[in-house]
Amino acid sequence: MTRARAGALAVSGSPLFVDERRRLVELAAKNRLPAVYESREDVDAGGLMSYGPNVADLYRRAAVYVDKILKRAKPGDLPVEQPTKFELVINLKTAKALGLTIPPSVLGRADQVIE
Repeated sequence: MTRARAGALAVSGSPLFVDERRRLVELAAKNRLPAVYESREDVDAGGLMSYGPNVADLYRRAAVYVDKILKRAKPGDLPVEQPTKFELVINLKTAKALGLTIPPSVLGRADQVIE
Protein backbone atom coordinates (compact mmCIF):
# COMPACT_ATOMS: atom_id res chain seq x y z
CA MET A 1 0.00 0.00 0.00
CA THR A 2 2.76 2.43 0.85
CA ARG A 3 4.73 1.61 -2.31
CA ALA A 4 1.60 2.10 -4.40
CA ARG A 5 0.89 5.34 -2.50
CA ALA A 6 -2.67 4.33 -1.76
CA GLY A 7 -4.89 7.18 -0.64
CA ALA A 8 -7.21 4.99 1.43
CA LEU A 9 -7.92 1.40 2.35
CA ALA A 10 -11.10 -0.69 2.13
CA VAL A 11 -10.97 -3.89 4.19
CA SER A 12 -13.48 -6.58 3.28
CA GLY A 13 -14.87 -9.15 5.69
CA SER A 14 -12.55 -12.15 5.80
CA PRO A 15 -11.54 -14.58 8.54
CA LEU A 16 -7.91 -13.62 7.88
CA PHE A 17 -8.67 -9.96 8.48
CA VAL A 18 -10.63 -10.76 11.65
CA ASP A 19 -7.63 -12.62 13.05
CA GLU A 20 -5.34 -9.70 12.16
CA ARG A 21 -7.75 -6.89 13.09
CA ARG A 22 -5.44 -5.04 15.46
CA ARG A 23 -2.48 -5.35 13.11
CA LEU A 24 -4.46 -3.94 10.17
CA VAL A 25 -5.74 -1.03 12.26
CA GLU A 26 -2.21 -0.31 13.53
CA LEU A 27 -0.69 -0.45 10.03
CA ALA A 28 -3.35 1.89 8.65
CA ALA A 29 -2.71 4.35 11.49
CA LYS A 30 1.09 4.09 11.18
CA ASN A 31 0.87 4.85 7.46
CA ARG A 32 -1.81 7.52 7.96
CA LEU A 33 -4.23 5.67 5.69
CA PRO A 34 -7.94 6.32 6.15
CA ALA A 35 -9.59 2.90 6.19
CA VAL A 36 -13.15 1.67 6.00
CA TYR A 37 -13.94 -1.77 7.36
CA GLU A 38 -16.93 -4.09 7.14
CA SER A 39 -17.11 -4.74 10.86
CA ARG A 40 -17.79 -2.31 13.69
CA GLU A 41 -15.30 -4.25 15.84
CA ASP A 42 -12.55 -2.81 13.65
CA VAL A 43 -13.70 0.70 14.55
CA ASP A 44 -13.83 -0.28 18.23
CA ALA A 45 -10.20 -1.38 17.78
CA GLY A 46 -9.27 2.09 16.46
CA GLY A 47 -10.22 1.94 12.77
CA LEU A 48 -11.66 5.03 11.11
CA MET A 49 -15.07 3.76 10.02
CA SER A 50 -17.11 0.72 9.15
CA TYR A 51 -20.11 0.06 6.99
CA GLY A 52 -21.60 -3.39 6.92
CA PRO A 53 -24.41 -5.68 7.95
CA ASN A 54 -25.66 -5.42 11.52
CA VAL A 55 -24.48 -8.72 12.97
CA ALA A 56 -27.07 -8.85 15.76
CA ASP A 57 -29.80 -8.52 13.13
CA LEU A 58 -28.24 -11.36 11.10
CA TYR A 59 -28.31 -13.63 14.16
CA ARG A 60 -31.94 -12.77 14.85
CA ARG A 61 -32.88 -13.58 11.28
CA ALA A 62 -30.93 -16.85 11.41
CA ALA A 63 -32.90 -17.79 14.53
CA VAL A 64 -36.13 -17.33 12.56
CA TYR A 65 -34.81 -19.80 9.97
CA VAL A 66 -33.87 -22.31 12.68
CA ASP A 67 -37.34 -21.95 14.18
CA LYS A 68 -38.99 -22.65 10.82
CA ILE A 69 -36.79 -25.71 10.23
CA LEU A 70 -37.53 -27.04 13.72
CA LYS A 71 -41.21 -26.64 12.87
CA ARG A 72 -40.59 -28.99 9.92
CA ALA A 73 -40.15 -26.48 7.10
CA LYS A 74 -37.96 -27.84 4.34
CA PRO A 75 -34.72 -25.85 4.18
CA GLY A 76 -34.78 -26.02 0.38
CA ASP A 77 -38.17 -24.30 0.38
CA LEU A 78 -36.97 -21.33 2.44
CA PRO A 79 -35.94 -18.24 0.47
CA VAL A 80 -32.34 -17.08 0.38
CA GLU A 81 -32.11 -13.72 2.10
CA GLN A 82 -29.64 -10.87 1.94
CA PRO A 83 -28.81 -8.55 4.84
CA THR A 84 -31.28 -5.71 5.10
CA LYS A 85 -29.98 -3.77 8.09
CA PHE A 86 -26.59 -2.06 7.72
CA GLU A 87 -24.75 0.24 10.09
CA LEU A 88 -22.25 3.05 9.70
CA VAL A 89 -19.86 3.58 12.62
CA ILE A 90 -17.31 6.43 12.69
CA ASN A 91 -14.38 6.89 15.07
CA LEU A 92 -13.78 10.63 15.47
CA LYS A 93 -10.66 10.08 17.57
CA THR A 94 -9.06 8.24 14.65
CA ALA A 95 -10.29 10.87 12.18
CA LYS A 96 -8.62 13.57 14.28
CA ALA A 97 -5.37 11.58 14.46
CA LEU A 98 -5.40 11.31 10.65
CA GLY A 99 -6.14 15.03 10.29
CA LEU A 100 -9.55 14.36 8.75
CA THR A 101 -12.74 16.30 9.26
CA ILE A 102 -15.88 14.24 8.82
CA PRO A 103 -18.65 16.40 7.34
CA PRO A 104 -21.72 16.90 9.55
CA SER A 105 -23.89 15.39 6.81
CA VAL A 106 -21.94 12.11 7.09
CA LEU A 107 -21.92 12.19 10.90
CA GLY A 108 -25.68 12.69 10.81
CA ARG A 109 -26.09 9.47 8.87
CA ALA A 110 -23.91 7.43 11.20
CA ASP A 111 -25.57 4.86 13.45
CA GLN A 112 -22.84 5.41 16.03
CA VAL A 113 -20.07 7.97 16.44
CA ILE A 114 -17.15 7.11 18.73
CA GLU A 115 -15.61 10.24 20.23
